[in-house]
Amino acid sequence: MANLLHDALFAPLADGARDLLLLADGGRITEGAFYAMIARAANALAAQGVEPGDRVAAQVAKSPEALALYAAAVSAGAVFLPLNTAYAADEIDYFLGNATPKVFLCDPGSERALAPVSARHGARLLTLGGAGEGSFAAAMAGQAARFTPAPRGAGDLAAILYTSGTTGRSKGAMLSHGNLLSNAEVLTSLWRFTAEDVLLHALPVFHTHGLFVATNIALLARAQMIFLPGFDLDQVLRLLPQATTMMGVPTFYTRLLSDPRFTRDLAGHMRLFVSGSAPLPEETHRAFESRTGHRILERYGMTETNMSTSNPYDGERRAGTVGFPLPGVELRIMAEGREVAPGETGVIGVRGPNVFAGYWQMPEKTREELGEDGWFVTGDLARRDAEGYVRIVGRAKDLVITGGLNVYPKEVELLLDEAPGVLESAVIGLPHPDFGEAVFAVLARAPGASPDPAAILAALAGRIARFKQPKAAVVVNELPRNAMGKVQKNILRETYRDWFAG
Repeated sequence: MANLLHDALFAPLADGARDLLLLADGGRITEGAFYAMIARAANALAAQGVEPGDRVAAQVAKSPEALALYAAAVSAGAVFLPLNTAYAADEIDYFLGNATPKVFLCDPGSERALAPVSARHGARLLTLGGAGEGSFAAAMAGQAARFTPAPRGAGDLAAILYTSGTTGRSKGAMLSHGNLLSNAEVLTSLWRFTAEDVLLHALPVFHTHGLFVATNIALLARAQMIFLPGFDLDQVLRLLPQATTMMGVPTFYTRLLSDPRFTRDLAGHMRLFVSGSAPLPEETHRAFESRTGHRILERYGMTETNMSTSNPYDGERRAGTVGFPLPGVELRIMAEGREVAPGETGVIGVRGPNVFAGYWQMPEKTREELGEDGWFVTGDLARRDAEGYVRIVGRAKDLVITGGLNVYPKEVELLLDEAPGVLESAVIGLPHPDFGEAVFAVLARAPGASPDPAAILAALAGRIARFKQPKAAVVVNELPRNAMGKVQKNILRETYRDWFAG
């Protein structure tokens, strides 16, 4: 029996002399050298007693070695657990207790703080730094550059990714070899990736976007990657002329637009810009096209489903939408037990080979959100237009119910974002003694601006129904975001929860 991901993504690299990873400092790693790195990492894991089905957890900086660790874990038949580098020790304690990994890798600088946590849950602690240093790197150095992969089929687990946990404890989404490979195959074809492409990769590799979308597509297509530790504006502007494609979160594109060096000439040779992980503001989409002539391709996915929809490669990439369901993926929008008509709002359900196997150690939560018929209830609110384009309205948990009436935050945010001096906005519901919840707006100021909240709210009169209009607003320097650029409305709700008290 073959190892599905190894055979499709990694084995073709084994004897390649072509450069695969292009590094910020000018260094280059060939396909063959990277495959040897994978083999040494897999042998090092085996030396630690890792067997098929064991979990391998890692909270490490992005590096070629970190990427090889992912490949090594799935090649060895293990289940890979990438953990956000921003997680604190208490959060790591929960993840290790929940997943019980055989091995846990952390940064050398975190070893002292995390050693007791790792020991408490029986995980063997190794270190791996962003420059390729640490005890795991040392263990790799003495290993053979060939490895026999463990048999693994489509239904076997490849990874567990923990959700952000904005509504309680994080849930571990179980992703199979088939989930990851099927999504990579569809997107490689849909977005026309080939071995001629050079992907500018500045995303983190502890998340679906950077690890499974960007990396798996590039590996499957045998494309090269400009592999950066993170998004550094100067580095990206310097290296963009070497790239043909780029994947990013909306903040990547707003930062590029903020710099006069980012010109039509600099981006003119590019084939494709992709955005995801958070909604791309329509104004950013339009400004990017005006500056460069490129229309950013926005798509939609989540931890549990990988990617589910995409704007078309050919045809109109419509601002404010996430396009159509991917080939082989079914999508429906439901409200009150029925599929809604075009223009109506409901909750997205997704079914297809991309949909995860369930939540680790949470059978009740799995039954609640993943039906026996394979439909996963995403919790995302959306509507379809007459042409079938899907537009995300928000999260069901972010829906504001004021005086018994539903307010979809996105509708209000689009209007607020147009106001003078407002860079972006977040609309939330706060406890209110009369209405149950009141609509409240948090306005992030544009650089150098001093927006007037009262005037902005007054300007909404006549543009939307009175019940949708925020009852108050506050101006801040910036909105809180997680590592992937999503606005953390749970933090805003907690910060301002007593605004209407009394």
